[in-house]
Amino acid sequence: MGADEEDTRADDRTASLAPLPAHRQVGTAWWQELWRRHAHITTPLRERGLECDIEFGLSAYIVRVSLPDGSYLIISPPQEPSSDHPPGNPEGWIATREHPDDETLFEVIYDSAPSTDSAAPQRPEARHGGSVQPLVEAIDHRLNQLGLLPSTAPAPGGTPPAGRPTAYIYGDAMRALTDRLNGAESHVDAAALLHQVLDPVNGLLERLGEFFEAAGEKAKEAEEDDGFDLSYDLADAAAEIRGLGEVLHVAEDRMRGLTPLVPTPQLTSTSARMLPLPPRTLPAAQPRHAR
Repeated sequence: MGADEEDTRADDRTASLAPLPAHRQVGTAWWQELWRRHAHITTPLRERGLECDIEFGLSAYIVRVSLPDGSYLIISPPQEPSSDHPPGNPEGWIATREHPDDETLFEVIYDSAPSTDSAAPQRPEARHGGSVQPLVEAIDHRLNQLGLLPSTAPAPGGTPPAGRPTAYIYGDAMRALTDRLNGAESHVDAAALLHQVLDPVNGLLERLGEFFEAAGEKAKEAEEDDGFDLSYDLADAAAEIRGLGEVLHVAEDRMRGLTPLVPTPQLTSTSARMLPLPPRTLPAAQPRHAR
């Protein structure tokens, strides 16, 4: 494939994203910083035709997602008690669907936040913690059930419209990350994207290592010689992937140390707490119902 064709495909994917919010905060540096920190959530949802915004909730910043039926999603870190993690990287995510004119329409779609009630059973997704991929998958699943994904709704005659997600949603998500890297305006922005891949706790390589380990355990369930052999191969692949992360553990800092094209704030989880955030006088999100 030629470079021109690749550029055209990248432009098409960018053009297919749902638009940015239409309020004046969008042009401010602090809002753009918050948007950048939540891009791992907003980008896959905007690729599905969903408009997103960043607001201040009860005690932390949240992602608000408008839905075609007038309802909306609130995707937030723990709010009661508040999270002490930096914006965009909490210990867990809570996604609810609500409606401004119908208080009876309230449902929890996803909740991976640690429970504050030791007597209450943990939800199954609690094991995923702050990982975004299971969150997006749960939202995908529920909105597909409700027919509320604009990019997957059938057109007249039953023909899917252009831009419908393919069967390779995980590969597409990685391709979208690569597109963002190609379009990064500074080495600091590029370093932030490397962080998404190389972070030893929540990065893509760590998740990929876990995937191959899980595949190995699944192969063992066959209790056949070839199943055990396959499990060893998959375990080796997981080790190699984690080894790659160890080799590249300083790549993020090295990228950030390069001469920037446009000075921007650092986005590492270490420095995130030190970065000044906007005052809490922003328009608040809709009141949250008790879970």
